[in-house]
Amino acid sequence: MRTRRVTATIALAALASALAVGAVTAAQADGPAISTPGSPTVVANEPRQLTLRWAPSAWIDDPTNEQPINYEVQVPLGPNTYRFLGSTTDTTITLTDLVPGTTYRIAIAARALGGYSDASAATTVRTVNGRATVSYLNLDWSPTNNQIHYLLRITNTGAAPLDLSTVRVRYYLRFEGGNTSLVPNCDWAAVGCSRIQQTVQFFPPPGGPGGPSVLTTPAPPNPPPGTAVPGWVELTFTDGTLAPGQSTGPIQLRHHRHSWSTIDERDDPSWLAATGQWTENGRITLDVDEVREFGDTNT
Repeated sequence: MRTRRVTATIALAALASALAVGAVTAAQADGPAISTPGSPTVVANEPRQLTLRWAPSAWIDDPTNEQPINYEVQVPLGPNTYRFLGSTTDTTITLTDLVPGTTYRIAIAARALGGYSDASAATTVRTVNGRATVSYLNLDWSPTNNQIHYLLRITNTGAAPLDLSTVRVRYYLRFEGGNTSLVPNCDWAAVGCSRIQQTVQFFPPPGGPGGPSVLTTPAPPNPPPGTAVPGWVELTFTDGTLAPGQSTGPIQLRHHRHSWSTIDERDDPSWLAATGQWTENGRITLDVDEVREFGDTNT
């Protein structure tokens, strides 16, 4: 009996040792095996085309490793969350899917069979202007009162006259509590409020903007109470033309619920805290002839 107990004890000790070694190996494997690539630098910034370059990565503990390293171009959105823009095995890439006149934070991460790197520090770059831009001025210093109140101004940044009837602007918001009631108002506009049309749209889960469940208010039934509902206020024009470099001048907009109940703007994608200054708000989008010319809500 004693021999069996000793044998069993030795076997258990050997198994525990093997498990411990395995645990150490696994822990080591959890760390980056590839060095962090350099931050991207801008080589060329042209209309609808951005070329980037960065310093390469290398295998940290195995410099002779011949596995090819693939680089992912990312827009960091939060912890372990990013938007994928493209990939390459080279240390330069030309991106063609970015929006003109919009600011992006871009980082590079390396991936390979058997290893990965941390993401590089992000580089902030604003793409060159397209045919038009949107400027924004928040008039409401309290983001939790009963209205949304701001100015917009559209500028022709192209080389040809801009037909306003081809322009579509979207201000993105979230209807907290599933309350999709919203009354859009144009208080005043240099081009005349009579030329401006506003439409409120919302997207009950599980749909989303552009998905199959697009609804236009009013459209029953409303989503269940407590459900956060994304949507937008869409601005279009009946007519008008802007010469190159000309703007619409201020357009003063104000939105409220039918009941005038409280609206919390702080989670609205297009909302920026009031500063008293005009800014080019890249979270408001502008399309010309169905082509995006300004703004990207996924930055």
